[in-house]
Amino acid sequence: MWLLLALLVLAAARASVAAESHWCYEIQAKAPNQHCLGPSNWTGSCQKNRQSPINIVTHKAKEDQNLGHFLFSGYDKKQKRTVQNNGHSVMVSLEKEITITGGGLPTQYQATQLHLHWSSRMNNGSEHSIDGEHFAMEMHIVHTKVTGTSRNTKEAQNTGDDIAVLAFLVKDGPNMNDGFRPLVEALSHIPKPNMNTVMGEFRLLDMLPKEEKLRHYFRYQGSLTTPNCDETVVWTVFQEPIELHKDQILAFSQKLWYDAEERIEMTDNVRPLQSLGQRTVFKSFKSRAPGQLLPLPLPALLVPTLTYLAASFLR
Repeated sequence: MWLLLALLVLAAARASVAAESHWCYEIQAKAPNQHCLGPSNWTGSCQKNRQSPINIVTHKAKEDQNLGHFLFSGYDKKQKRTVQNNGHSVMVSLEKEITITGGGLPTQYQATQLHLHWSSRMNNGSEHSIDGEHFAMEMHIVHTKVTGTSRNTKEAQNTGDDIAVLAFLVKDGPNMNDGFRPLVEALSHIPKPNMNTVMGEFRLLDMLPKEEKLRHYFRYQGSLTTPNCDETVVWTVFQEPIELHKDQILAFSQKLWYDAEERIEMTDNVRPLQSLGQRTVFKSFKSRAPGQLLPLPLPALLVPTLTYLAASFLR
């Protein structure tokens, strides 16, 4: 009898630990009757010292001339894709034919998925911040290193760049963003966790800033922003934000739920900022000194000069 009672107590304790070990965001951990681990209690590598996200201080970022242009392959392919409410975010599955090279990356990376982080507040939904400023949302396009491209096994194990994430900050703007329309329209079909649907046709390229704007970005070594927070990510945070209409941004908080009972709206799915520590943030561009004038093209300089000479000659 005592043995049976002990076994029952042990089973209950294990069930309790299992329930509490599920990770969640702070808004969930604070909700009534929730038994999950908020960000300060995440396990795995989450308490190490090379974590993400971070605050990027622009004047401290060091220019790196090796951070050139990206080459995007498959980003212009228009097709339908599956989107899922995974209980933490919305995740769009991407085909491995979508790849990136260049941008200072050591080799080719192939896409796996994209997901977003957001808030109903327009200054609280991005994971990364720029000079202390947060944005309404942040989109991550996740890529993994193409296997067999490292020179040797030891190098492959020690580089810490198995995953390349392209991070795009999102702010509210005056116009509807047609590139995001298929995703926003799909949200009403996946309100609860583990639900999925097929989006209308779209191109990844239509979701991004103009190509010339993609030349300015920040780079640092970090981690995944969800457990187990593996420190295997080379981060690219683009300087130019994406603009969505406020209604499009709010749709994520209004139409999605963390739980099947629809008690907790899916919003503020953001990990708090982590310490930069001894790491360096690099940038792909040279900053202008305060008060420095932009260089004028040669024709702009010649026109007033020639006009002055002609006027002098005719006097």
